[in-house]
Amino acid sequence: MLEMVTYLKDRYMSEKGQGMVEYALIIAFVVALAIVLSSDGGLSGAIEGVFGSAASQINAQ
Repeated sequence: MLEMVTYLKDRYMSEKGQGMVEYALIIAFVVALAIVLSSDGGLSGAIEGVFGSAASQINAQ
């Protein structure tokens, strides 16, 4: 009985794949962020608009 409990604990409590999953999630997040930022008119357009507006207000003064 103790051997079975030890086996199950070792099998399900190991963290072998945790690092790979974390790296995969980080890469997926970076790729998704790059796609959103490079889309036409999406978030990049809004950011350009904010900085353009701020630059024009600074230049007007």
